[in-house]
Order: sequence, then C-alpha cells, then structure tokens
Amino acid sequence: MRHPAMLLLMLSLSPVLPLDAATPPQRPHRLEQAAETWLRAQLSQPGTRVEVHAEPLGSRLKLPACPRPPQASMPSHARTTSRMAVELRCPVASGWRIRVPVRVHVYRTVLVTTRPLQRGDGIRPGDLRGMERDVTRLGYGYIEQFDEVSGRTLARPLNAGSVLIPGDLAKRNAVHAGDHVQLIANLGNVRVRAGGVALGNGDVGAHLRVRNDSSGRTITAVVQSSGVLEALP
Repeated sequence: MRHPAMLLLMLSLSPVLPLDAATPPQRPHRLEQAAETWLRAQLSQPGTRVEVHAEPLGSRLKLPACPRPPQASMPSHARTTSRMAVELRCPVASGWRIRVPVRVHVYRTVLVTTRPLQRGDGIRPGDLRGMERDVTRLGYGYIEQFDEVSGRTLARPLNAGSVLIPGDLAKRNAVHAGDHVQLIANLGNVRVRAGGVALGNGDVGAHLRVRNDSSGRTITAVVQSSGVLEALP
C-alpha cells in the first residue's frame, strides 16, 4: 500500500550529481535537458516508468559561462508531484543559480476495479486487475498488490475502473457476525471458557454482543483476537 508522500526524493542521502561538463549553461534548452536527465534518474526505480518534461526557460535567458560543470539538486523533503523544480547552479564563488520547472509523470501498476462494487462487499481476485496509472495524480494513495486487500471489505461503493485506494477499505474484522467464537469470563481467580456465536462484526478492541451456546444468554464481550472474546463484567 503506497501513498505519493512515500515517494520522497531521498536526495539528502545521495550526493549532488554533476552534469555533463560539455553542457553550455548559457543555452536554455541545454539546461532544460540537464534538469530532465537528472530528475529522471532520481525517480527511476524497478516497476516504474518515468516521464519528465521541463518547461521552456525562454530563448532570452542569458547566463555567463560556468568554468565547472553545473550541479543539480532539490530539497531533501521534496515530494514527488506532477510539477516540480530542479535547481541548477554553477558551483563557483558568485556562480549563478536557476530553477527549472518540470512536469512529472510517474507510472506504476496499481489495482483497479473490474466491476461496480458495493459498500460491505468482500474483495475477490476477479474484482481487481493491475493497470498502469500516473501515481503523481493519485493524491489519496494507491494499492499495488492483492495480498494487501485479501479478506478486506469495502467502506464505500466503487464504480468499475476505479483505482483502489487505502481509504476505500473498511477496517479489518477479527470477528464476523455468525462466527463461532471462544468466550472467556473471569470469575475471581478462575477463568471460564465457553463457546458462543458473535452477533456482530468487529476488530480487536471492539465491543460485540455474543450469545452463549450453553446458557443461551446474550452478553457483551470485547474482541481479544481472531475468534476470541472476553466477557465484560
């Protein structure tokens, strides 16, 4: 389960990369190409297709020649978004600096619904398929692997072709209505165990009504783990 915020540029962990020494810094289109090349290298990773397009700097831009190869960088906290800016600088005393705006597309294979789904539906493998999407446009996150949603239900209805996001998933239930569960009661220093039937759904910590198999009474218990509940006093 991913989120665009997780695609942080860990530039603070890697050295600033020099550009080609033959790149004439006074030529705007060369600076645009340099920014694209550098940013593409930062974003590329297995399973990802990256497209970057620098915004034109304009033919009127005039910068003095730089005696050393210009260097590129970005803030270490920069998030991967659809629009970014690469700073190029001439690494000498009183050298120039310029920011190059860049449009960014980062494509990954994410899970997309194959049919309309309703709130409360369990998710089956046939309900989803992997499709390539630009994750810089998925501000609410995305999911890549079916294992991440196996056994989960939906918290909201979805149309066919919807990208599945973490917020679409209901909380994972440790107990479901109708499950045969183990009911534990503390009577002084004695722990008594009995079988029962859950009358609702709930995750660990939830309070549920449970019908005791032996007495037929319905009591309130708190979910301790999958299939195990402790009776409340």
